[in-house]
Amino acid sequence: MDAPLVDFNGELVSVDRTFLNHNNRGLRYGDALFETIRAVNGTLFFWEAHYLRLMASMRLLRMEIPMHFTMEGLEASLSNVLASNNLENRAARLRFTVFRNDGGRYLPASRDISYVIEAEPLASPFYQIDDGPYGVELFKDFYLNVDMLSTLKTNNRIINVMGSIFAQENGYENCLLMNTGKEVVEALNGNLFLVQGNIIKTPPLRTGCINGILRKKLMEIIDKLEKYELVEDPISPFELQKADELFITNTIVGIRPITKYRKKDFERHVALDLLGKLNAVVRLEPK
Repeated sequence: MDAPLVDFNGELVSVDRTFLNHNNRGLRYGDALFETIRAVNGTLFFWEAHYLRLMASMRLLRMEIPMHFTMEGLEASLSNVLASNNLENRAARLRFTVFRNDGGRYLPASRDISYVIEAEPLASPFYQIDDGPYGVELFKDFYLNVDMLSTLKTNNRIINVMGSIFAQENGYENCLLMNTGKEVVEALNGNLFLVQGNIIKTPPLRTGCINGILRKKLMEIIDKLEKYELVEDPISPFELQKADELFITNTIVGIRPITKYRKKDFERHVALDLLGKLNAVVRLEPK
């Protein structure tokens, strides 16, 4: 079987080929951003939102945005990677990584960028709820900063790495991250929502949570439903065991209910309700 192909600066290359080196600024300094995109049958889920977030993040990090980085041009590049890996007719995960070009130390020699697009298959074309147990714990070894950089999808994910190791060593499926103000911010791999009665609560961006694409889309869905009240407010650790439900969102998995936190077992009725509505929105995405 041929090795998968990736797009490196517009050229399709085999993953077996060496096209990055030790001078890469993403490796040296974490001077990089990424977008993870779900695609089904060639359709990029929430592509406009992903594109706008990428452009805003690049501007914030003072990266030079190439003239060909139009929404249509990048969509064509992503679609080309899908087709080149025979993934245009199934569900797939795309990762678009942007990093500043080699050179310099902390001060870059150039603000110009390079990029890599990768693709891999996914099992299901629809968002689904996993029925298995999903226990979490607070990760208290390190904390997120309360600033705008924490909301970006940068390659600086060492807290997520350490939290994942902690979860594995202690038999948890995931961990919840806190900021320096001891507020619960997000999970290792997505945004956090808390349900109590008809209130659905999620931390605001000012707490340092990732500016998640699915977070935004789900908030738009909830805001239109009369039976729920959406609240953007910090979550304290003491609220977790009082909740009826906790769930995690990201653009690849969709909605992942948490089944257990310490001695509390959680329901998942609201998560299932919202999942159906999320899949309905996805089916209406522009093709």
